[in-house]
Amino acid sequence: MATSTGSNLRSTLHTTRVSALRKYAALVVGRGGLGALLNYEARTLFLENLPGALGIILRRILYRHLFGKMGKNVILGKGITLRHAWKISLGDNVAIDDYCTLDARGDDDSSISIGDNTIISRNTILRTKDGTIAVGQGSGIGSNCMLASSSTIESGENLLMASYVCILAGGEHSFDRVDLPIVSQGMFSKGGVSIGSDVWIGTRVTILDGVRIGDHAVIGACSMVNKDIPDYAVAYGTPAKRVKDRREITNTK
Repeated sequence: MATSTGSNLRSTLHTTRVSALRKYAALVVGRGGLGALLNYEARTLFLENLPGALGIILRRILYRHLFGKMGKNVILGKGITLRHAWKISLGDNVAIDDYCTLDARGDDDSSISIGDNTIISRNTILRTKDGTIAVGQGSGIGSNCMLASSSTIESGENLLMASYVCILAGGEHSFDRVDLPIVSQGMFSKGGVSIGSDVWIGTRVTILDGVRIGDHAVIGACSMVNKDIPDYAVAYGTPAKRVKDRREITNTK
């Protein structure tokens, strides 16, 4: 079966002329048809939920050829869900905790890239839909986070993200017409989400499409970010606003 692009994937899933097995292959693997699906199933069937050090060692060995790139000393926890793994790149010393989802569905330009020495904590979801996600090296992504992109999400080095953070890039639904269901009116993006280096994002923060967060910024817990945040800013609130400059705090000590 041919490689599934975003539009091809949708048409494949919605047509009655394609078997359920081929639909599943398009959803899970995205290229290579049933042969690629069998390869995926053979590698994951007994290893996906295998606990302990044995599971980590065997997944490191046998999952390697599923990914587009897999660096050295990668740790893959149990219960990890992979979709279109050939578009996913893992750097050296990356750790993906239990029950995370890495879903790179979409066209051939969709991708997920995780830089060296990065930790993705338990139950976190990275999902593209005709988009890209790139996490810089040395980052720590907390548990139960959601990074969803139909545009671009990119971060610099040493991003520190607490739990339950939600980042949404693209996927804005048009709703101008009242004679059509919203789901039929298409989507658009305001330019994606860009996060600088050395940024700390507190728990339960929501970051919306079209936002740039500058280097060395801090976003307080439970904030909603819908506008740009400058370098070195301490910002919080709904919507988040700059309330301090970290350099001023340092200079007063």
